[in-house]
Amino acid sequence: MIAQASLPPVSWVAIAPELALAIGAALVLLVDVQWKPRARVLGWVAGTTVLLAFGLALWQKSEVADILTTGAADPAFLDRFTPFEGMLALDPGAVMARFIILIVTGLGIGAGWKLFESLGRRAAEALALMLLSAAGFSLMAASLHLVMMFLGLEIGSIALYVLAGITRERAQSDEAAIKYFLLGSVASAVFIYGVALIYAGTGRLNLGEIQVYLGEIILTRPAVLLMGLALVVVGLAFKVSAAPFHAWAPDVYQGAPAGVVGFMASVAKVGGFAALIRVLLTAFPGLAGDWRPLVAGIAALSMVVGAVVAVAQTDVRRMLAYSGVAHAGFILSGLVAGGPGAGAMWFYLAVYTLQLVGAFGVVAAVSGAGASGSDLAAYSGLARRSPHLAVSLAVFLLGMSGVPLTSGFIAKFGVFQQVWIAGYEWLVVLALLSSVVAFFFYLRVIVRMFMEEGDDLVQPGVPLVARTVLVGAALATVALGVLPGYLLDLARDTLPL
Repeated sequence: MIAQASLPPVSWVAIAPELALAIGAALVLLVDVQWKPRARVLGWVAGTTVLLAFGLALWQKSEVADILTTGAADPAFLDRFTPFEGMLALDPGAVMARFIILIVTGLGIGAGWKLFESLGRRAAEALALMLLSAAGFSLMAASLHLVMMFLGLEIGSIALYVLAGITRERAQSDEAAIKYFLLGSVASAVFIYGVALIYAGTGRLNLGEIQVYLGEIILTRPAVLLMGLALVVVGLAFKVSAAPFHAWAPDVYQGAPAGVVGFMASVAKVGGFAALIRVLLTAFPGLAGDWRPLVAGIAALSMVVGAVVAVAQTDVRRMLAYSGVAHAGFILSGLVAGGPGAGAMWFYLAVYTLQLVGAFGVVAAVSGAGASGSDLAAYSGLARRSPHLAVSLAVFLLGMSGVPLTSGFIAKFGVFQQVWIAGYEWLVVLALLSSVVAFFFYLRVIVRMFMEEGDDLVQPGVPLVARTVLVGAALATVALGVLPGYLLDLARDTLPL
């Protein structure tokens, strides 16, 4: 008798959105090669792909609800909850990450519409890279295995490295791409070295198995394991641009094409924070006493550096980059509160990425979708030239500052509340002080737009698709501040396995 190898069961529902994004990326390239259509046609193909992937994510959500309802009474419960031999997780956190990534991708395609039209034949490459990056970070967010997490990280990151220099017409753009690639490669090496040390300390790479292993034994010499965990945290902190691993962000955000910067910044943050939540709260909750001070220190430094340095910036892109460093600190602080803090982090991630894509969409409209700079003086008198751009940017900036009646206020209040309950009162006080400093540079841009006269009275040209995206994102920023209930409930259910 010849033994036949049995193939592991395939859970199509667990990878359906990623499959749709990958097939859509290939389809965009094939359509471009076969028919050479206009960039707008390719944009509609990519947008339809994102909508299809979002529909499949809704299917995932219903499947997760069914799994949770059935519970352990179902003999196949564990296989459905952790498909592919435990490599992936089909849980509320993974679904939430996919929702945010797909919304960010759809908004990014709309906000960068003018860039894609200007790229000509290269528009297919840019759109395919966006879809592949979304697929990579989506897999990263759902990974229960450290090697699978690394593969998702690399798929998403490599696509972003190319996107940063996609225009190939400005030295600043090439410099941004090279700098992002080199520093990103170092961060990936740090991450995978940390994974190797974790394996050396536990003999396991599956996060659930690591948790069980650490719960059954007492480590008398945990130095190797703790060093590996620290390196993994550092590698992921780079992806979310947390200080002191943020030096790449201002230069990359300033040099990359404005039409894709919002997407680049947002999708990497979602993947990075999802991985941090899953690694720390799934595999190492028992070592919280060791990693919480490290996370709190990185969060505190990020808040201070981001808020203080942003005040000195005269370029709006660099200001948003340092603002992102501060927001990384605000979001990261939620981890010290454990599971309840993770729910607050997901709400914060959802609303902040929405505001970030919208803000960079306005920057793209003002400075040109492919331009590399955006001086603060260009925003003087913007309310007269283009009222909808000025109002939209003002709403996004007020949301980032945490003004009441915006989603940013609910997000900050939720995170700070959980951090305070966890006993880190000093971190909340520092976050509030940083928020006050941050309000100054947000307000400075708003004053320029509404209270100063500009020399250039030419109205920025904004495609209808981009205008719709910006207005919709601004309305959502206010709506989620007034009626946050559904998103809050969704975020509370995202505790990792």
